[in-house]
Parts: sequence; C-alpha cells; structure tokens
Amino acid sequence: MEDNANQMEDNANKVTTPLPHREGPGVGLSGVGLPPILEVGGVLISSDMLTERFCCDYEKCKGICCVEGDAGAPVTMDEIASIEDALDTVWGDLSAQAQAVIDQQGVAYTDRDGDLVTSIVGGKDCVFTCYDGDNCLCALEKAYRNGKTPFCKPVSCALYPIREKQFSDGTVALNYNRWKICEDAVRKGRELDMPVYVFLKEPLVRRFGADWYQELCDVAEAITSTSGTPRD
Repeated sequence: MEDNANQMEDNANKVTTPLPHREGPGVGLSGVGLPPILEVGGVLISSDMLTERFCCDYEKCKGICCVEGDAGAPVTMDEIASIEDALDTVWGDLSAQAQAVIDQQGVAYTDRDGDLVTSIVGGKDCVFTCYDGDNCLCALEKAYRNGKTPFCKPVSCALYPIREKQFSDGTVALNYNRWKICEDAVRKGRELDMPVYVFLKEPLVRRFGADWYQELCDVAEAITSTSGTPRD
C-alpha cells in the first residue's frame, strides 16, 4: 500500500506542473479551495475541468483551432489506420498543399515531443482542414456527418480543450488547456454556466466509458456542493 501511495504521489507531482501543450496560454479562472489534481477512476484530472466554463462558439472562432498551433493533433496507431481507410473519401476536400504533404510523409508524423500527430501544412494547418467560405471544417468529420465514413476524427480533437498525457508508467492525466483563441468559448461557457466536463460529455464517454463519466459527474457534484466553488 505504501508503494502505491508513493506512486500516486509521484504521479500527482508530475501533473501538478501543467501538462505540455502546443498553444499559447490564455486566460481562465481557477477553482477556489480545490486541489489542482484529482483522481477519478484511476485517471488524474485537473480540477479546472470541473470549475472552468467552456462551450465552443463556432460562429465567432470559425474553427481556427484546426489552423493555429505548431503541431498536429495527437493520434493513436488505430486512429491512423482509420484515417487511412477514410483517405480516399475525403481526398477531394483537401487542399493541393495538404495532398502533397500526405503524399510525402503520410497522414501523421512524430513531433518534437515524440508524439504521433496528424500531418500539417506550412507548420500549422492540419492536413484535414477544409473550408466552407471562411469557416474552417474538418474533412474527416464532414465525411462522417454525411454518412460517408464510420470514423469521425481523432479523440484528441474531440476532447479539446482537454489535453491527455500518458506517462511511462501507464498513468493517464487530463489537463484543461487555456488558449487565447478560445476566449469566446470561455465567455459563452460562462454565459451558459457549462462546465468543461459537461461540454465534453460525448468525447469523454467515447474515451473512458459511461461508467467513468458518471463517476466524474458524481465527484463534480460532491465538490461543487461542498467547496463553495463559484458557478461563474
């Protein structure tokens, strides 16, 4: 038991420093009187997931998160296989530059942190970015929603603004990532009083399962009802 406790302490210490992310820091609120790291169903989470508000405001941001940044979206080997299966379906929606990148290096590459990520164009745009006027769309998700492919998009994309980090010992940690271009989403989330974990219910269930998500909800309810955490 002591070894397990020491291991959890080591893990918590590692996550207390914000997890690596590829975007610039934005502005957000912190929970009042809460530890920065919580453990839910064996997963370490940032308490900001429960206290911060967030809801994508696509009419204002126009999907800029698919364009900004200096690396692609993290992907697993299984997701790479699914993307490759969908490639012929979405190929016509991709730019000529994106097609050239994919022809040269494939749909994914290993970034400077050693993570597998989707390929990018010009050092920033995801190769699967496509446009409807000035609105940025994901070609993979567009095909999925039109019933053309069973694969929607990498779970890391769906989980944003949460970033997942896996440590060498197998520990999984989730961190709320602040990014200036998402300030409209933070504002809308506060207007709707929508916590990050509520906004991301679908991808969290997809990644960790319904039972885990219910445990997360139970923890959030217990904390917000006893800690005096502000609701805005």
